[in-house]
Amino acid sequence: MTMTLDADLVAEARRARRVARAARIARTLDTVGLGFLSPLAKAAAGDDPSGNIKSFARLVGIPLFAIAAFLVAWGVLAPPVQTSLGALPGPAAVWEQAVVLHEDYVREGEKRAAFYERQDKRNAELTAAGRADEVKVRDYTGKPTFYAQIWTSIRTVLFGFAIATFIAVPVGIVSGLSPSVNLGLTPLIQIFKPVSPLAWLPIVTMVVSAVYRSENPAFSKSFLVSAITVTLCSLWPTLINTGLGVASIDKDLLNVSRVLRLSTWTKITKLVLPSALPLIFTGLRLSLGVGWMVLIAAEMLAQNPGLGKFVWDEFQNGSSDSLARIMVAVLTIGIIGFLLDRIMFAIQSAVSITAER
Repeated sequence: MTMTLDADLVAEARRARRVARAARIARTLDTVGLGFLSPLAKAAAGDDPSGNIKSFARLVGIPLFAIAAFLVAWGVLAPPVQTSLGALPGPAAVWEQAVVLHEDYVREGEKRAAFYERQDKRNAELTAAGRADEVKVRDYTGKPTFYAQIWTSIRTVLFGFAIATFIAVPVGIVSGLSPSVNLGLTPLIQIFKPVSPLAWLPIVTMVVSAVYRSENPAFSKSFLVSAITVTLCSLWPTLINTGLGVASIDKDLLNVSRVLRLSTWTKITKLVLPSALPLIFTGLRLSLGVGWMVLIAAEMLAQNPGLGKFVWDEFQNGSSDSLARIMVAVLTIGIIGFLLDRIMFAIQSAVSITAER
């Protein structure tokens, strides 16, 4: 009897450890934006397997059903719509062009490799013949692939978003701590926040052209124009939310900082930022989303070789495949925007102070 009881206690302890480990895994999955996998981790640890499997089926099944229904509706409703470039492409046509764009990337990679191979061979022959002074190294100048344009857009939006963050967070903190500064900034924010990127773009273009002059520029002018336009349109959500988050901090915390005679830097880093972090990250996520939307329009007009320019070029091209390629770009823009938001959410979950930490 005693041995049976001891065995039951050991088994229960092991189960408790598995459940605790599954709970930690679930929190990690939630942190990185994969919370829909949490029920599987819990079920594998023996924590209500039936209930967690049902929860997983609901979390995954409903979105998959919605996506399937959307694809069916798209496939049925698109072909009857006739445009100047032909019928509106359905999912199959869009997928076909996505494959074509990938194949273009592969072919362009082979051309690039062949170019550098020929160049290295020629330079080696010149060096062996004692004509090293004739050796030349050139960069491959083939057309940008779809993947290269995606990377250009991501790089541009992250650059503009970083500038916006470095401006908006400090200004928002000062605004939240000082009612006078907040009062002065409010009308400026309300005036400039609704301004369209299409209005900013000509001004930014002229300023960059007048100021940015260099024989060996680190960035192209089109890149800077797009990035600065993203900055001007995306900094407002972060600024507003940072100011609101700082202003809503418990006044007792600020009184404690005065009593302890904490320095301004210590007060901001130890009290203000941790308390305002949830709202700051809400602003950052909104700013990144706004910046990503603004970027496409900015790239179209600034002719920065990213996804916006890809869409514009395909529209101007006017071939029978252009609509399908534009739809590939539209879906890519949406997926990347979703992934950027998930990354920001994961960072927020990782750095935020919760009850568990």
